[in-house]
Amino acid sequence: MNSQNIKLAKFAGFCYGVKRAVETAIRLKKENPNKNIYVLGDLIHNMDVIQELDSLGIKTIYDIPQKGDGICIVRSHGEAPEVFNKLKEVGFEVVDLTCLDVKKVQQRAVELAQKDYFVVIVGKPDHPEVIAIRANAKKYSNKVIVSSTIEEIERYSNEIKEHKKVGVVVQTTQMLSTLNKIVNYLNSITKEVLIYNTICQSTAMRQVEAKELAQNSDLMVVVGSKKSANTTHLAEIIKDITKTIHIENDLDLENYIDLIQKSKNIGITAGASTPQNIINNVIDKIKQERKIEK
Repeated sequence: MNSQNIKLAKFAGFCYGVKRAVETAIRLKKENPNKNIYVLGDLIHNMDVIQELDSLGIKTIYDIPQKGDGICIVRSHGEAPEVFNKLKEVGFEVVDLTCLDVKKVQQRAVELAQKDYFVVIVGKPDHPEVIAIRANAKKYSNKVIVSSTIEEIERYSNEIKEHKKVGVVVQTTQMLSTLNKIVNYLNSITKEVLIYNTICQSTAMRQVEAKELAQNSDLMVVVGSKKSANTTHLAEIIKDITKTIHIENDLDLENYIDLIQKSKNIGITAGASTPQNIINNVIDKIKQERKIEK
């Protein structure tokens, strides 16, 4: 066997928004060595990166303190308007690192709410990005719901029919198939449906490429946090195409050594918050297990 049996997806690892957030946080600490630098919530869904930032003096906080001292970063998922206000009120200097694609979704949701559309956000209700999108839209309308299944929307079908016009936005890391199912259902119960497909380009390309790679692989390895929406969606999309495992790092491969040794063509992809060194470690471990020369 040789290394050509292992193929890494081109769109694997950090996306633009995550790369920008991590690099800016590190730069802020270098430029302000004597200031406290905080991030509200995990900067990205990867504990190795969070620990690395912590070692540099960039601390993660999950609650806003009564008194803020220094810089507080708003992560790429974004935050509700009242969170920005509270951070400033307690005395933080706020640096907004909301991903530009996420900002666009927030703006679209706000526009729809202002124009009196019944707003449907396609996404996971407890995901930080979705919480922020919803909070921005709720400032202008109370007709805002979040759903990732038709069953969830059915509970609001009477309200939607009554309202007559629906506007749809999507969590940036959602699957296109989920959006299509929900839009088809909405079209069947109301006359006007305005859709903004706000799945980010990086997510869309990553999903398309993963599907193509899966079709030519005996085994697909998806690398990234189990908390990461875009990573879990990658695994979900390709599991029906070929045998698929979702691991967080190379240590998790211990459970799949037999499978790795039996697989001839292995495809590897990774979520948008998976650092390159973790991807490299996974590739090295697979090569080692398959007795492939590095």
